[in-house]
Amino acid sequence: MCVSKSKAVTIFFLIMAGILLNTLPSGEQNAKAATNEDTFTITARSRIETSEGSGKYKLSSSQQKWKASETAIIICDMWNEHWCKGATRRVGELAVRMNQVVRKASDKGVLIIHAPSGTMGNYKGSPARKKAQDAPKAANLPKDIGRWCTWINEDEKQTGYPIDHSDGGCDCKPKCKQGSVWRKQIDTIEIRDEDAISDSGAEIWNLLEQHDINNVILMGVHTNMCVLGRPFGLRHMARNGKNVVLMRDLTDTMYNSRMKPFVSHFTGTDLVIEHIEKFVCPTITSTTVMGGPGFVFRNDKRPRVVFISAESEYGAAESLPGFAHELETKYGFYCEILQGSTERSGPERHEFSGMESLENADLVVVFARRRAFPRQQMKYLHLYLEKGKPLIGLRTASHAFDARGKGPKDHAEWTKFDSDVLGGNYHGHYGSGPTTTVTLLDGTEKHPILTGVKTPFTSVSSLYQVSPLKKSTKTLLIGTIPDKEPEPVAWTNSYGKSLVFYTSLGHVDDFKNPQFRRLLVNAVFWAIDKPMPKDKAEIKRLVTH
Repeated sequence: MCVSKSKAVTIFFLIMAGILLNTLPSGEQNAKAATNEDTFTITARSRIETSEGSGKYKLSSSQQKWKASETAIIICDMWNEHWCKGATRRVGELAVRMNQVVRKASDKGVLIIHAPSGTMGNYKGSPARKKAQDAPKAANLPKDIGRWCTWINEDEKQTGYPIDHSDGGCDCKPKCKQGSVWRKQIDTIEIRDEDAISDSGAEIWNLLEQHDINNVILMGVHTNMCVLGRPFGLRHMARNGKNVVLMRDLTDTMYNSRMKPFVSHFTGTDLVIEHIEKFVCPTITSTTVMGGPGFVFRNDKRPRVVFISAESEYGAAESLPGFAHELETKYGFYCEILQGSTERSGPERHEFSGMESLENADLVVVFARRRAFPRQQMKYLHLYLEKGKPLIGLRTASHAFDARGKGPKDHAEWTKFDSDVLGGNYHGHYGSGPTTTVTLLDGTEKHPILTGVKTPFTSVSSLYQVSPLKKSTKTLLIGTIPDKEPEPVAWTNSYGKSLVFYTSLGHVDDFKNPQFRRLLVNAVFWAIDKPMPKDKAEIKRLVTH
């Protein structure tokens, strides 16, 4: 076991979100890279423990500019063939997008290191292989860089993996026979003379030091095995001080969905990614380089829910990951949480990235407060709703994009989002303190969103003043506090062809209430026009395998 001196996630301030926009031929681009300092703006996602030993995590996203000349991409074990036929097929899918990413990155000046372990004999004498072998020994070469790294620290070891891959991870029926069948890297990924080829931790470290590279992006397979543990893998890079990130959409996991926790193969990969974000390093997506939505496997048919999380009052960064985890593991959804700043003031609170994900979304959930997003980001929400796709608004979504004119230039507000999209009329709230009692509006008992929701229940959320609602809405739940008129706290609406559900509940404690969580689960199924889950057998059927 290799042990970090401190939790790896606290080391990194990593991150990337820009798009490489260069249309020059590769030769001219390389010449340009030699004279101009190209940079990446990278957005990376981590999960930070809310308090030491709590076992509860909140999402954190940060941005930082990386110089291309100080950055390397390591491509892990993208072999021409794997003993598992399913793994071979998925590598073939990944390789197309991966080649596009590494070629664009290379043209920007990023060093590309191909690391198909166990196949170095195939590249003997090639320029790329010699480049790795000829790198001078680094003065700071880590002593254990030649060994596999099983765990980064005791915290990771004690927690263990979130999936059981003890059977080898083959998801095929019948299971494939194990063996070493690979001979080289898959041909889809181009190897240029200016690239490097190595499966040696020492050689790769020497290369990084020779080129003054501190920023490392890992992509390839398999996330829960080689990508984490190889001598050039995530754990070694993180524990030895490199700014390392996993490109989370360009990876795959060896996981059999018939093993614990009995989720789909793709959800298994997502669980490993969450594990990495907690214990090892942040993650990014290939949109950093390519723009547009991230890569999706063709057999990944899970409904895709994108959460827009950007508020600092009610703990959305803590509560939404837990709810998303429930949707993923219990109901078979894919969830992408776009986490904005949780700062209460300052221009950085309006910065936001990743809205390209809405292009592939089946449902968007908004939990934001008084933000003005960059115009190029906000346009994706408008385009999403113009397509007639559904939306759920939580609590501060009623004033999500009303920044009261305080947003930076080139940022956009949507001051009428409440009235136009949600059908609401937010004009303040009663003070905190009185507990809100939530009851059904008479005549709504059979509405699908209320299936299995037991009322009355209570909420510590201060009661929002929203009456009167637009005539297009249908109120489902009413909230009352002493000596005040009742107010709607949950309703449906339509915006063009988009189905919309909104609730003014959403305090972090509301997410601990099983009635509130059931309400939200029902709203998700209603929004994507699926039957409500009724019992354990039905829930098991809904999970994608």
